[in-house]
Formats: sequence, C-alpha cells, structure tokens
Amino acid sequence: MAGKVYLVGAGPGDPELLTLKALRVLKTADVVLHDELVGAEILSLVSPTAQVQNVGKRCGRKSSTQAEINALLVNYGLLDLQVVRLKGGDPLIFGRGGEEIEALRNANLDVEVIPGVTAALGAAAAAQIPLTHRRLSSSLIFITNHHSSAANTTDWPTSISPTATVVVYMPGYAYAATEGQLVAAGLKASTPCAIISQATRPEEKVYITTIGELRSAPRLPAPTLLIVGEVVRLAEHASLHEQFPTHSTIEAFLPLVAQSESFAQGQRNTENSERPE
Repeated sequence: MAGKVYLVGAGPGDPELLTLKALRVLKTADVVLHDELVGAEILSLVSPTAQVQNVGKRCGRKSSTQAEINALLVNYGLLDLQVVRLKGGDPLIFGRGGEEIEALRNANLDVEVIPGVTAALGAAAAAQIPLTHRRLSSSLIFITNHHSSAANTTDWPTSISPTATVVVYMPGYAYAATEGQLVAAGLKASTPCAIISQATRPEEKVYITTIGELRSAPRLPAPTLLIVGEVVRLAEHASLHEQFPTHSTIEAFLPLVAQSESFAQGQRNTENSERPE
C-alpha cells in the first residue's frame, strides 16, 4: 500500500466531537503525530500498534519546529506508511495545515484533509453564542494573535463593522494591546466580549466583559478564545452564574440587546435609503 498522510482535525477537546472519518483513520494509522492540546481521551482511540509522537508547540518548553514536523511527515510517508497528523480544532484554520500540504505535495506524497470542529464553533456553542444573527451580526471575522516570526504582527483589519462578530484565536493575555487594536478598528469600548477557556472540556469557563474592560479580565487557563461582538450579549453558561449571581446573562443584557437590535435596524434603514431607485 502506498504511503498517505492525513491531516486530521481533532476538534476543540470533547472526544464526542471527533468525526467518524477521523475515528476511522486513527484506528488504522501506522503513525500519529499529534499536537500538545490533543487530549488523552482522543489519543486512546488510536490503534495500539501505531507509533504515537507528540510534536506540539509548548510555550516555554522545547518543542518541534514546523520544519521538523514537515520532515517527519514526508519521511514517514516515503516509508509507505499511513500517517495521521492530528491537530486540535480544524487543520486549515490557524493550524499550519497549509504549510504541511505544501511540503507533502513537494515530496509527491498523497495527502487528505479531514476537517474538524474548529475552536470558534466549539467555544461559541459551549457559551450559546450565535456567531451570526439576523438582527445583530451579518459577518464573521477570524483573527489570530499568534504569528510566524517572519510575519507582520500588525495585520488586523483596519476597520471592523459594529455588526460583525470577531473571533480571536490564541489571544494570549496581552488584553490591553488587544483592546487597543479593536478600538483602533472602530469598535466601541462598550462592545461585549467573551473569553472562553478550555472550550468543550469539563473545565470549561466563560467570562463576559467589554472591550473597554478587557484589560481587567482574569487570566483563565489556556487554551482560550476571545469572541467580540453584539452576539455575546446572548451568552449563557453555568460559569456565568458566578459572575452574574442575581441574574441570568440574558436577563442582565436584555436592555442592551434591545439597543443592539435598534442599532441594526437603523443600519439597514440607512443602507436602503442609499440604494438607487
């Protein structure tokens, strides 16, 4: 059998969010190279005869470089093995999957991508935040705060619509800087934000704040994700009852939801009035 490499999304953490196809290739793999954040429950599904290696990026500790990971994928593939590159979330959303595809194509190796539930979808579902909403949000922006050392780290959008939802992957804890970038892009300090920690896992936590108060937010355990936009006002999660002990999140924000809907309607009226007859 010719060697083949699968780039597989493991999802945001909950093993029940793994796809059936991902499960099938894990059970038949000869080699599995996995990220640091792939949990033990998912790794337990790997074939007991497979070689399993952690190649994840670990802050403050020695880890494999992307060039080393690319070389491992190519070398194992050239040995005619079935290789799984197992990544948290989805392989092609801030997962360096594109770089690995390039390396495998250059080596003339067969590659297949098996998508996973990306962190934005898992975190939003956990906090019951609709990333789009007909009255509140008509566009969705994914941004990362983590870049290649050769990349420009100031490539945020110069303008963000107040009716957009922004999801910041790997936001880190430099919240004051993130606040400044969001305000510089045109968002108001009163725009709500949600920090979701360890989404879809038993330790999951959600914290609600605003752009203007983001710098005072607690440092929740990684991995975290930041969701920004009016849709955050609809969040509901068990951990929020600690933050809002006398009201549900929705009850606390109901007046603001009404304001948001009024704003959205005003935006539509303006757009309609500007259209030619």
